[in-house]
Amino acid sequence: MAAAQGRLSDGTGGTDDAKETGEADRHSHNTTPAAFRAAVEALRGSRLRPQIEVEQTKAPQRLAPYAYALEATVVDGGQDLADGRLVLLHDPAGHDAWRGTFRLVTLVRAELEPEMAADPLLPEVCWSWLTGAFQARGLSYGEPSGTVTRASSHYFGGLSERPAASQIEIRASWTPREGLGGVPDTAAHLASWCDLLAQVAGLPPAGPGDASVVTLPQRRDPQSR
Repeated sequence: MAAAQGRLSDGTGGTDDAKETGEADRHSHNTTPAAFRAAVEALRGSRLRPQIEVEQTKAPQRLAPYAYALEATVVDGGQDLADGRLVLLHDPAGHDAWRGTFRLVTLVRAELEPEMAADPLLPEVCWSWLTGAFQARGLSYGEPSGTVTRASSHYFGGLSERPAASQIEIRASWTPREGLGGVPDTAAHLASWCDLLAQVAGLPPAGPGDASVVTLPQRRDPQSR
């Protein structure tokens, strides 16, 4: 599975440059807070659309006392169309910048057609896809922050036959509102995140939706698996 690589911000201005480790390696089941265990189990039990392949990956170590991470790839017709990473952070003592005890951090990437990458409104549109995915599922969240970056690659010399390539990258973090027992609805947030992945990949909505919503067109020559 293609994994989204790179540093993830926790939404407070810092980045994780430490050695990564899985939350299961850092905390025994007996010492892990019940709220965090419940939030992780909800992620593990989620049912997602078949084009999105999700698996657990190593979580950053220094962003919070407890962390759990997933990586995903959008696959359609044997082609990888987009990939991303979602990290669930938990600090039982609370975090002033989060205004809560949980935080979700993400990195989403997809390749673009060059003409789409040139659209000056593209960053605003991509950010609206993230917030729109939450609104579509009626999710409550707070303290959102992030960046939308577009980059273009041009090839020269021995690589000059390759066509120019463009990529969109969304980095974001937000605080999911806590529900019963202090546990946020992480399954619903995961589903919203997958909606964002599908939209960035250019897939049609999984169910009935607003026909006016514009998705990125699938790139002409996506990487084969």
